[in-house]
Amino acid sequence: MSPQPTVFIVDDDAAVRDSLSLLMHSANLPAETFVGGREFLEQVTGDRPGCLVLDVRMPEVDGLELQRRLAARGSRLPVIMLSGHGDIPMAVEALRAGALDFITKPFDSKALLARVREGIEHDARIRQQKSGNSDADARLARLTPRELEVLKLVVAGLATKAIASELGSSYNTVQNQRASIIKKMQAESTADLVRMVMIARPDWWEEG
Repeated sequence: MSPQPTVFIVDDDAAVRDSLSLLMHSANLPAETFVGGREFLEQVTGDRPGCLVLDVRMPEVDGLELQRRLAARGSRLPVIMLSGHGDIPMAVEALRAGALDFITKPFDSKALLARVREGIEHDARIRQQKSGNSDADARLARLTPRELEVLKLVVAGLATKAIASELGSSYNTVQNQRASIIKKMQAESTADLVRMVMIARPDWWEEG
């Protein structure tokens, strides 16, 4: 069972942490709070789903540095940056580094909740796509070199007769190979097969 999405709150201001935690729980969103970036990095391991609500200015590891370290870990956790009015240049830098949004303090509760939900939904979509890519990669690995050749030509839009001519094979041989490819890829149809390849191997599609 996949872990439940969590709102990770990182802010050195205890009053802000408590306020944000209460807000998330009032919306039935699990939340965990951290006093700073160092504590978050030490306690949150792995690639947990959810959204990160992060203060820009903090001692030791500030918001931008935490964002950089997470990127170095390969984390795609959506980041919503909380900013004071004087922190706008830093918040803009955070956006350029991939933050989902920055919200100035004092924040509007409804607006923040809406963005947090968007962040969680965005994270779920990315994870689903990543899972789909992994599944497609595993299925592609089952194909023989010849089946891969046939698959590339299917993606390029060639009919069975044209593929047979291109590869110097018989029509029946290519038909059998296409059937084997669809079975190994667990595709419901040729269109489904092409869709899977478009996601897992976009370079093939471009070549086609």
